[in-house]
Amino acid sequence: MNNEKRTAIYSTLRERMPAPSTELRYKTHFELLIAVVLSAQATDISVNKATDKLYPVANTPKTILALGVAGLKPYIRTIGLYNSKASNIIKTCRILVEEHGSVVPRTRTELEALPGVGRKTASVILNTAFGEATIAVDTHIFRVSNRTGLARGKTPLEIEKRLTKLTPEEFKKDAHHWLILHGRYVCKARTPLCGECPIIQWCEYKKKVLA
Repeated sequence: MNNEKRTAIYSTLRERMPAPSTELRYKTHFELLIAVVLSAQATDISVNKATDKLYPVANTPKTILALGVAGLKPYIRTIGLYNSKASNIIKTCRILVEEHGSVVPRTRTELEALPGVGRKTASVILNTAFGEATIAVDTHIFRVSNRTGLARGKTPLEIEKRLTKLTPEEFKKDAHHWLILHGRYVCKARTPLCGECPIIQWCEYKKKVLA
């Protein structure tokens, strides 16, 4: 795919979603961090249901740390891998309190040092909380990138590197949100809605659909 097609795709997505954002509900950087940690292998809907109950009770590193693992689990029990997530969240809260003054750090190295925070989670925080032009690759973005031809690769990291390299600068900050929302609601895994797709004319997957 050439830059002209990439620009056309991103321009079209921007017209449809001028101010894209995460569907996770949060009010602070810390609330966003916890929500993103919980969202691994879980839907945003399930995370929002859990945090809607959790945050009115505890929404700071100190208050969640005070709950302890046993106290946190009932709030996130409906989310996959909740046992390990509860443990990691408590460990993360302790580090934030003891090493960062209860403030979410804004460097990749410091973020990835937090339990339960990998490269993808750190990229989401850097982008959504701090406005950096990072592109976190989840299953939706992995699928959309490969299908459309925006950036092909066999691993999320490979896709991330290619997207970062090939995405025109003006689109990098919002590319993550555009692609994830497009994958979630249009370019679905099993039944992509190609007939409703606004970027179908530039998509390389259409060749298979129309063949």
